[in-house]
Amino acid sequence: MNAEGLVEVVLPGTVEPEGLLIRRGAVPVAGPGQVVIRMEATGVSFAEQQMRRGRYYDQPPFPFVPGYDLVGTVLATGEGVDPALTGSRVAALVKVGGWASHVVVEAADTVAVPDGIGAAEAETLVVNGITAWQMLHRKARIREGQTVLVHGANGGVGSVLVQLARAAGVKVIGTASARHHDSLRARGVTPVDYRTEDVATRVRELAPGGVDAVFDHVGGRSVIDSWRLLAPGGTLVSYGSASTRDDSGSKQLPVMKILARVWVWNALPNGRRAYFFNIWAGRSFGKDRFRARLRADLTQVFAAHQRGEVTAGIAAQLPLARASEAMRLAESGTVAGKIVLTP
Repeated sequence: MNAEGLVEVVLPGTVEPEGLLIRRGAVPVAGPGQVVIRMEATGVSFAEQQMRRGRYYDQPPFPFVPGYDLVGTVLATGEGVDPALTGSRVAALVKVGGWASHVVVEAADTVAVPDGIGAAEAETLVVNGITAWQMLHRKARIREGQTVLVHGANGGVGSVLVQLARAAGVKVIGTASARHHDSLRARGVTPVDYRTEDVATRVRELAPGGVDAVFDHVGGRSVIDSWRLLAPGGTLVSYGSASTRDDSGSKQLPVMKILARVWVWNALPNGRRAYFFNIWAGRSFGKDRFRARLRADLTQVFAAHQRGEVTAGIAAQLPLARASEAMRLAESGTVAGKIVLTP
């Protein structure tokens, strides 16, 4: 008999953080090809902040359990899954459903977490690490000696991006508010204060010939400035629309605008490239290839962490029952690193 019960956080609609609900029930059962993971750490990412407002471009209908990724121990395996997986620590990227004490996922979607990495540490590296690795190495294809611009260099993705870029021998210019500049300098990043400086002017002073890549989560006007800062042969990787988080109206429109610009820019004969990065791209066309790539990339990020090239930025750890508080803290913009939820 399993005496454990399920505890999960439900997003019932467009509510303030305090409107999140706690629901209890029976621990789910693994179906064929599935595993039940006992969650040890899940996180608050920008996606949940958008979902709470109904602003994430492909979120499911309300009500649902948010939670983009998780780390935990395999509690049970379903038919066709190697029972030896039971008891192993794994990570999974799920988009929704992670804010629960027990989560059912396809066994093929789990990635082994190496020994010696704690659950909370590993959690900070799942969605942020995969995003950063794929943008750097699969989209921008950065090379040693290049110079890149990272917007929000102290953020969840940004902080992993700058560390992976530095480990690859790349010079990094990073935008952040002044209070984060010392920690960025300690990582070998040249900081730019986006609140008090004209970012485009300052970046041109630091890189007169342009930068080899820009990583832009801001969206809106920022992507236009980012495109103009590229050197010949450079790459713009847009991966969000943070500037429109609090807007009303169509949640698809900000992304559609970016996609339209990307299409136009890529049609121009100027040798530069633009991408809108979506971590889920390609999953519907080739699930096996998507899974293999995700597993390979997250394994690389975990290895970089073990080598000391990437540190896990944990801003705070709160229990699942305090998800409302965690969401408020994440949205306050006052912390550096990831807010982790534990059972």
